[in-house]
Amino acid sequence: MANKNLNAAKAAKKDEFYTEMTDIERELQHYWSHFQGKVVFCNCDDPYESNFFKYFALHFNHLGLKKLICTCYNGSHVQGTELMIDFGDFNDEPKKIAFKVEITEVKDLNGDGALDLADVRYLLQNDKNVISILKTGDFRDSECIELLKEADIIVTNPPFSLFREYISLLMKYEKKFLIVGHQNAIHYKEIFPWIKDGKVWLGYGFKGSAAHFYSPYEDIAKSGNHKRDMIRVSGVNWFTNLDINKRHEDIDLVCHFSPEEYPTYDNYNAIDVSKVQDIPFDYEGIMGVPDTFLGQFNPDQFEIIGLGCGDLGKQVGVGKNYRGRTDLAYTKNGKSKCPYSRILIRNKHPRINE
Repeated sequence: MANKNLNAAKAAKKDEFYTEMTDIERELQHYWSHFQGKVVFCNCDDPYESNFFKYFALHFNHLGLKKLICTCYNGSHVQGTELMIDFGDFNDEPKKIAFKVEITEVKDLNGDGALDLADVRYLLQNDKNVISILKTGDFRDSECIELLKEADIIVTNPPFSLFREYISLLMKYEKKFLIVGHQNAIHYKEIFPWIKDGKVWLGYGFKGSAAHFYSPYEDIAKSGNHKRDMIRVSGVNWFTNLDINKRHEDIDLVCHFSPEEYPTYDNYNAIDVSKVQDIPFDYEGIMGVPDTFLGQFNPDQFEIIGLGCGDLGKQVGVGKNYRGRTDLAYTKNGKSKCPYSRILIRNKHPRINE
């Protein structure tokens, strides 16, 4: 139900979902070394609402940031509602207009002996040089493109309906990034080639591959698994090109190959592996594995050959299956089966003699 409503939101261009602080903290802890002396740009974030802005403002000094830039879109459905950040009695926020916030330092401005959100609020209230008005705040607008050029690392939750366009823009300007997206994006013809070529990979991920997002859309953003004003969306992940430790950790392979256990596809010379944990350690050829493989993918251990479905399946030579689709299929016990999306891989170092 949650994903059905997410799709409805995308169709209506109502996909402005705000990420929980706990999810941001859980993921960002693995990337701290990348931020020293860097300009961070959150270009889909109302600073009065966004937990991304809140996170980087609170950790500005600890991370050693050079600058934090945050911009919001003037068509935001939640701008001005103070959905995420509680600034107490701060009521001077511009309403329904696009603006940016630029912070180059965070000090104990209110003199209470601590650096916290109260100091950020004080900064926004009293330093007019921090806030400026934008024409639209759209990440594709020329003003935001200039800010993008200045930035070193982009961190945000972009609109899922614009994910292709958004990540393509980051790649065009050769930016480092950590962004939230639906795992179905790995199937996009614009994105999978970057994954295959080692230019984009998945981060540590959300707990259970699902996340709760703050949602202002009472008309369509409904789910049977709500908490407060939130919608649960399964199949979300972090997409990044920042190096992380898990990308260099081998998958522990314990299964031995046998033709009986691993069927060969009818329309492509490869075997089917239904679970990542079942990848055989001694198979030299090509294997089709579930999409979840990408969450554990080590490019030193495996090579990605391609995606075995749709137009991308055509590119790697997957023939039409019994349903007339260019998807992988195999026959077992006299019955044809077309498993859900498979990524074609090869083990770079199979242990043949064990």
